[in-house]
This record gives sequence, structure tokens and C-alpha cells, in this order.
Amino acid sequence: MRKLPILLTILVLVACSSDDNDELRAWMASVAQDARGRIPPLPVVEPYQPVSYDVGGLIDPFKPAKIAPEESKGGGGFRPDLDRPKEPLEAYPLESLKYVGVMTRKKISYAIIQVDGSLYQVKIGNYMGQNFGVVVGVSEAEVTLRELVQDSTGDWVEKTSALLLQEKGAK
Repeated sequence: MRKLPILLTILVLVACSSDDNDELRAWMASVAQDARGRIPPLPVVEPYQPVSYDVGGLIDPFKPAKIAPEESKGGGGFRPDLDRPKEPLEAYPLESLKYVGVMTRKKISYAIIQVDGSLYQVKIGNYMGQNFGVVVGVSEAEVTLRELVQDSTGDWVEKTSALLLQEKGAK
């Protein structure tokens, strides 16, 4: 019984070794003659040329002066008055203030401003908002402010803002 697999293997090997594959061998030989590997030539390596690195005139990137904006000489002439006493509405950002009405007394218009459930009267010349905003106009439709804000160079710049009258149903 053990001899049977060995005999079968020998028989298969003998059958495959016959000379019936002459055509196949001739084709393989002809294809092998034309098949030559083609390797492209190596690229030309340019010689290394060192570059000198001189840091004598450069700014140190790790100093705080590199991060801070440069001081400008202009200033624009605008400066907030930091010595005057603050008014109550300067504690709130302009976005949280609501213009809810206007009243006129002795030919002076007063805007009624609501913030945190309290009402305040402001007229031309009063300050409100956190950007040193001074009221320059009060009309039935809006309160106009002139604010002083710092730009990227540190100069004080005037900016005009307005509070529009809030409708009765608006929040």
C-alpha cells in the first residue's frame, strides 16, 4: 500500500519528461533572446557648493520684540481721555445696549437706553460702550457714536457706530 503513491509519482514524472514540448522550448528561447533589461543611465550629480550663513544683521526670532508690533510715530492725533470718570454705560459692550426710545426736554433730545433691565438717559456728549464711545447724535431712529479703537499698529482710530431703535416686539 505504501508503494502505490511512490509508483504514481514516478509515473507522472516520466510522463512529463517526454520530448513533446519542443515547440514550447523553441518559443521560450526566441523570446529570451529579445528580452534584455534596459536600465536608464544614472542622473548626473552636481557637485555640492556650500553657502555661508551669516546671522550678524538678522533679528533674533526668539526675542519678544519680534512678536510685538513696531511702535509708530504718527498716532493720528486721537487719544482717549483716560483721566475722566467713567459713566455707567461704559461698563457694557455696545452690543448689549438697546435703544428703546427718545424724549425731548427743553429742546434737548435724550435717548433711552436699556441694559440688564435698567433704563438710562443719554444725550450728546455722554459716553457709552467699551471703546470710548461718545454720543454725537440722537434721532428718533438711531443713536450715533464716535468710538476710539486701536488698530494693529497701536494708533487710535475713530470709528462711527450706531444703535438702532428697537421695535416693540424685538428682543
